[in-house]
Amino acid sequence: MSARDSLARLAREITACARCPRLVAWREQVASAPRAAYRGERYWAKPVPGFGDPDARLLIVGLAPGAHGANRTGRVFTGDRSGDWLFRALHEAGFASQPASTGRADGMRLTDAWITSALRCAPPKNRPERAEQKSCRPFLEREWRLLERKRVVLCLGGLAYGAVRALLSRGEAPLPAPAPRFGHGVEIAAAPGRPALLLSYHPSQQNTFTGRLTRPMFAAVFARARELLQG
Repeated sequence: MSARDSLARLAREITACARCPRLVAWREQVASAPRAAYRGERYWAKPVPGFGDPDARLLIVGLAPGAHGANRTGRVFTGDRSGDWLFRALHEAGFASQPASTGRADGMRLTDAWITSALRCAPPKNRPERAEQKSCRPFLEREWRLLERKRVVLCLGGLAYGAVRALLSRGEAPLPAPAPRFGHGVEIAAAPGRPALLLSYHPSQQNTFTGRLTRPMFAAVFARARELLQG
């Protein structure tokens, strides 16, 4: 079975998942009371699989679907302000076919990049419980194995970095101990059996509206990812 077919099979399994009752209840509650701007739309209200190029060398790991973003559209980082920032940066760096992503039928294509998340369902207040993170981890582990060409992994936020760190700790190429602390722009060099890691603040409104994350800061991370891939 090809990586494309295996990832498609994994996507179906993710979409059918109902392991975490609190998250199932929340994603459905959000869908039953949409924001005024989305009134009349039918929400996805299911777990959200990864999206992108199965031959990707750049793997991007985020926190979780947005309640009125991916939980509405059914595609990771699609339909909210965080996604606006991410896809614009991807487009400017040559990884995305267009600068904005609004829905699964918008024609967006990624080249050499794959986007996923540590959690597949929108958590209340963006705060998943530890048991929920653990329950979702096998999906990321399988995705990690299937994306065999990955050379750079970009972690958007501390929780995403924690998920990748936990994944690596059980593999043959764990991070050096003690593991580097999370911080924007932190880079962890590749090692045998392990891709390079780049860390960035998550492009959430909490970070972008306050100026903690600026567009030049975010663009610089993708420029560095491109340099590592070319090198």
